Amino acid sequence: MPVLVTKDNHETEIVKSKLPVVLDVFATWCGPCQYMMPIFEQLEKEHGASYKFAKLNVDESRDLAIQYGVSSIPTFIFIKDNQVKGKEVGSLTKEDLVKKIQSYFK
Repeated sequence: MPVLVTKDNHETEIVKSKLPVVLDVFATWCGPCQYMMPIFEQLEKEHGASYKFAKLNVDESRDLAIQYGVSSIPTFIFIKDNQVKGKEVGSLTKEDLVKKIQSYFK
């Protein structure tokens, strides 16, 4: 399961992560977010050794969402060495999300 990021574990899970992080910013009431959930979980099973997959609930961690400049959900944020390498907004196919991960973390 992807780790749920909160203000309490943000530094440990994102800032100090040894692996590049794919952060899914979502809300429980968001239809496209719910569509992406099984895709995101499947990618973690397939690529979890190379990347950290994390989720951020915009309703529970609003300050972090604002810090990352999230204005629409779902938003996928690609973070390496605590630097945002890119963002993608909206639903993606599994294949497209894999391509984005690979392009941002070359």
